[in-house]
Amino acid sequence: MKTEVGLWIDHREAIVVTINKNAAELRRVLSNVERQLQRSGDSPLKGPYEAQEVPADSAQQRAYSEHLNVYYDALIASIRDADSIFIFGPGEAKVELKSRLEMHRLDGKITAIETTDKMTDVQIEMKVKEHFSV
Repeated sequence: MKTEVGLWIDHREAIVVTINKNAAELRRVLSNVERQLQRSGDSPLKGPYEAQEVPADSAQQRAYSEHLNVYYDALIASIRDADSIFIFGPGEAKVELKSRLEMHRLDGKITAIETTDKMTDVQIEMKVKEHFSV
């Protein structure tokens, strides 16, 4: 039984379409990644301690990258058993996921990577079925 997976991804969520025996299963994976970290106080401060209320840019970037890596690893765990993987979506998330798949030596399963805009769940499912000719 061949398992084919289509994955629409951006930094906020991924829609995973798994095709098994010509039946498609769709599931959503949320990243819970917050791009802009908030100040730690109740209200904005003015004065000599304001800089201490906002995390440094490098600390923000490190935290953001760590959250994304957890998100990508969770996705990889859910698609690891697939025979073929089709990745598409806007932005850089698809390329970052491809790099993570290479680290896990799963990049040989990737059939294609495409840039697409935001899509509805139905459009995503149809695109995956079209790609795998189901």
